[in-house]
Amino acid sequence: MVMRYIDEMDIDGKRVLLRVDYNVPMENGRVEDDARIKASLPTIRYALDRGCSLVIISHMGRPKGKAVPELSLAPVSEHLSRLLGRSVRFVGDIVGPKARQAAEELWPGEMLMLENLRFDPREEENDKEFSRELASYGQVYIDDAFSNAHRAHASNVGVVRYLPESGGGLQMKTELSSLQRALDLPRRPLVAVIGGAKVAGKIAALENLHGRVDKMLLGGGMAYPFLAAQGRPVDGASPDEATVERARGMLERDRDHKLVFPVDMVAADRKSEDAFAEVVPIDELGNRLGLDIGPRTAQIFREEIARAGTVIWNGPMGVFEMEPFSHGTRTVAEAIAASPAFSLVGGGDTGSALDQYGLRDRTSYVSTGGGAFLEALTGRELPAVEALDTDKGMITTRTIA
Repeated sequence: MVMRYIDEMDIDGKRVLLRVDYNVPMENGRVEDDARIKASLPTIRYALDRGCSLVIISHMGRPKGKAVPELSLAPVSEHLSRLLGRSVRFVGDIVGPKARQAAEELWPGEMLMLENLRFDPREEENDKEFSRELASYGQVYIDDAFSNAHRAHASNVGVVRYLPESGGGLQMKTELSSLQRALDLPRRPLVAVIGGAKVAGKIAALENLHGRVDKMLLGGGMAYPFLAAQGRPVDGASPDEATVERARGMLERDRDHKLVFPVDMVAADRKSEDAFAEVVPIDELGNRLGLDIGPRTAQIFREEIARAGTVIWNGPMGVFEMEPFSHGTRTVAEAIAASPAFSLVGGGDTGSALDQYGLRDRTSYVSTGGGAFLEALTGRELPAVEALDTDKGMITTRTIA
């Protein structure tokens, strides 16, 4: 596919409809974590430097097509104004006369943010008329919301059909180039470290990665279906049979011994900070909960990471939020930070672990995407990225003059 980015397009002096992902955590009406907002700033500044005006659109949360006051983007527009040091006007509508007039009145260098897209049920329905009206607010459409790229919604897929000048933002460019560098053009050995608890949701990614990597280190809940497929006791985890069967298929194909499993775990009878925790060999886990990889496993993982030319990490090794079960995740994070390998990290919990240990700045790139990052690891095309393929025709419509 061929995709254009904002720095390859003629945008000077034009009105830009900019799709961002400002689905950020809020507390008492204030932005608690602005990492995603900051990630969009290079694209915004690039457009402003070229005399553009901006109509900024985003979603927040899951309001199910209804206006939910605590999910309004009004506080986000105020936070963005502070970050930029210039006003971002907020309009409490998405489509309609008020939103249209506000867009029409924008002068070069001015910005407008519309209300939460998901307050209108047509957004998630990828409704054509909703897409058409959104498209009419801009002369150029730029999608800088990689973290929402696995969704086929009106604001990131439908809208492209009605704006002939469409492309990706600088954040989107960084995300996709980082994925390409890690998955398609890696410096070998390529090592994937996969953890977390959403086992069934990640098995497709594991199947795709297995054909690409040199080693795959499995921690957290991701190891359980493979251990169950080997007949090892994992009574405390109980992976579903369909996932176990897919894991069994991977084991049968693992002739090069790419898969690396825990040899010991930090076990407890309950997930609690004050629970009695002990290191046990993997075969002695029984019906206890394995809440972290053990020290022998952590050392094996550290050594594999030290040999890597490229590392992809998604998912913690255990319940890292609780100190007794944090050492495996810390070991992996420190090993990646110490490695000269290109390191690509994705997933909300994984990024939180890096922040907890103060190591975010010592990795090559931390993706803003959770679901989109995982979907990319499966090898499937992301709908919003596919929509920006310039080889495909688009339907034109009248834009605001």
